[in-house]
Amino acid sequence: MPETADLIVHSAAQIATCASPDGPKRGAAMRDLGLIEDGALAIRAGRIAAVGPTRDIRARFSAPQAIDARGRAICPGLVDAHTHVVYAGDRIGEFEQRIAGATYLEIMEAGGGIVSTMRATRAASIEALARDAAARLDEMLRLGTTTVEIKTGYGLSVEAEMAMLGAIAQVAATHPATLVPTFLGAHAIPPEYRGREDAYMTLVVDEMLPQAAAWYRDSTFAADGVPLFADVFCERGAFTLDQSRRVLEAGRALGLGLKIHADEFTALGGVGLAVELGAASVDHLDVTTPEDMARLAASDTVGVVLPAVNFHLGSHHYADARALIDAGAALALATDINPGSAPCPSMPLVMAIACRYQRLLPAEALNAATINAAHAIGLGDRVGSLEAGKAADLLILNTADVRHLAYQLGGNVVERVIKNGAVV
Repeated sequence: MPETADLIVHSAAQIATCASPDGPKRGAAMRDLGLIEDGALAIRAGRIAAVGPTRDIRARFSAPQAIDARGRAICPGLVDAHTHVVYAGDRIGEFEQRIAGATYLEIMEAGGGIVSTMRATRAASIEALARDAAARLDEMLRLGTTTVEIKTGYGLSVEAEMAMLGAIAQVAATHPATLVPTFLGAHAIPPEYRGREDAYMTLVVDEMLPQAAAWYRDSTFAADGVPLFADVFCERGAFTLDQSRRVLEAGRALGLGLKIHADEFTALGGVGLAVELGAASVDHLDVTTPEDMARLAASDTVGVVLPAVNFHLGSHHYADARALIDAGAALALATDINPGSAPCPSMPLVMAIACRYQRLLPAEALNAATINAAHAIGLGDRVGSLEAGKAADLLILNTADVRHLAYQLGGNVVERVIKNGAVV
């Protein structure tokens, strides 16, 4: 007698499972999508019960609901491992300044950049922040992103940073996407602490992080086994290597996962610090040295590259993602969606840029945007691939070949999004 499922999705031209039961993909495995021709999935209680050829799945399972994929391609829901999707306002004036020749660091040092968004975010209510973030997440979901890491970091005070965590929780309560919070009080020095940087570090370490950890312990994220990360922007004009160590060691002592922004403009040693402390990810990597690439490859830390930033800033220099893969590092992609350096909701566009400017193959880009990105946010055992027992997060594309996700530009090849077994 057939096993019972809630939903069977069948007759896909191909299913890219991105399966990797032993951790994130590296090296040659990045080119393996685990393709199943004429594939099907059985879904039960929001999880994948089985995946395989259509004939086998339909013989093994019966279900009250079926979706005929009609020769379309199927892949896992995309995972955006680095975002700043909660914020207020925009920075379109700075966009024009950069066109006129100003650099990102020049704008930041003149009081623009992160501090500009800080002012707008501090003035916004939790409800307004949550409403605007939900609208952005709706667009990301339409483009295939089903799991999203979200950072604080535009409040830069105890009250405003906690308000950002509150907004993330408020959105998570109602939005279909899985959200993963990251605390980034060490994103920039707020104006009231200029010249008193050590005092701000003390505020972050002694007040902000403990309050964030206490908030997390009582949150639905903790109840659901979703981690909270501590992050820091290790960069000239932001935080030094020693300051970054102080933040991350404090976060680790509180039981938080670790992330670090490093090597965006200046290599200060952030990669080595991430590896030493066992960070889940180190993000940006635009100026990472071959020696640090080797360190990253020898570690469990995932390297997250953010090509939409380079594209938006008009840069001709991108992180050497090709060298990172060839060195054996676990590589992930993310949008870094934010109002200043990457107003980009689209993981498919990020994949397209990575293929064209960072020499990734489409298969490598898809693995970097799914299973590896899931490991970068501590959810590699739950999302990011189509394997039995994982969340039934999948995309049905309007094409028979998953490579079109990276090949096409400017449109949306996602025909249908299924999240936790439900069509959204």
